[in-house]
Amino acid sequence: MYGKTYSAKAADVEKKWVLIDASGLVVGRLASIIALRLRGKHKPTFTPHLDDGDNIIVINAEKVVLTGRKRDQKVYYRHTGYPGGIKEQTAKFILDGRFPERVVEKAVERMLPRGPLGRVQLGNLRVYKGAEHPHAAQQPVTLEIASLNPKNSRLA
Repeated sequence: MYGKTYSAKAADVEKKWVLIDASGLVVGRLASIIALRLRGKHKPTFTPHLDDGDNIIVINAEKVVLTGRKRDQKVYYRHTGYPGGIKEQTAKFILDGRFPERVVEKAVERMLPRGPLGRVQLGNLRVYKGAEHPHAAQQPVTLEIASLNPKNSRLA
């Protein structure tokens, strides 16, 4: 009568390596596409309880674009763990600082489910601020996010 729902096994999972050049791309739109691919929702074999997403390499993370006045007004909070220990930094401070890739990492992290599986999937993301990456041996396939939708990229 009706077919059974397909559920992939861990042995059936095939992970690809994908390279994304983030220069000129809008952070939120980039992060949502990355989160979708890390979870594996772009595949017909998507299984919610398995890590069947791809490994993603993001280069030029320092050249991402925030729309509107978010570069100056968006605030990232963190807590030291001590009473009254809340710290804040603007997106401009982080992007101009030592680790600009953290803006992309945080955006993707907040789009993935919290829990053990979400943490494993986030481990499949590698973000680099420059154009260099040490994963040439994996022969990553380039994904052109700017060509998917004109709104995905902005001139800085």
